Amino acid sequence: MIGCIAGLWLAMVSAGTLLMLGYANTPNQDGLPPDHWPDSSQLVQNQDQPTLIMFIHPHCPCSRASIGELAVLMAHCQGRVTMHVLFLRPAGMPLEWIRTDLWRDASAIPGVKVYCDDEGREARRFHIETSGDTALYDAKGQLLFHGGITGSRGHSGDNAGRDDVEALLFNKTIPQNHTPAFGCSLFDTECADTTAE
Repeated sequence: MIGCIAGLWLAMVSAGTLLMLGYANTPNQDGLPPDHWPDSSQLVQNQDQPTLIMFIHPHCPCSRASIGELAVLMAHCQGRVTMHVLFLRPAGMPLEWIRTDLWRDASAIPGVKVYCDDEGREARRFHIETSGDTALYDAKGQLLFHGGITGSRGHSGDNAGRDDVEALLFNKTIPQNHTPAFGCSLFDTECADTTAE
């Protein structure tokens, strides 16, 4: 009897672990940023150096890792890139709704400009669907890279996305110009974690 209970418990723990791993390693919907910086964008595209933009859902727990990886990237590439982080603000939501710890952390990164993306207008111009998704454009406005800069949901550490962006900023070639983005759907008002403050 004890053996059966122990076996059942072990099976449940194993199944739960597999489900969590599956979720953590499943990217969200890919964005399709335009090949050239959109003329309709209100963001200023730097014509002297590359411009990197990141889109964030202010209540996405997975995006804490994206902001952390951005801090590492900016520490390595200071002065080589213009960086914009846009926080989605759905219609009718007060500014306080976006002023979460993610906003504060992004604002504290040297060289990063943080903006409110009212109703996701910029995200729609750049065809971004997932929190944490980034797009890197060169000084002529050509798309160089898009995707996430984490290796899985909420996971900090070495990953292909951050490495690829850094390599491009140091004028190196990369084997691919896209990585999957791991985060909440950008346009869901209620994200997995609505308690971020």
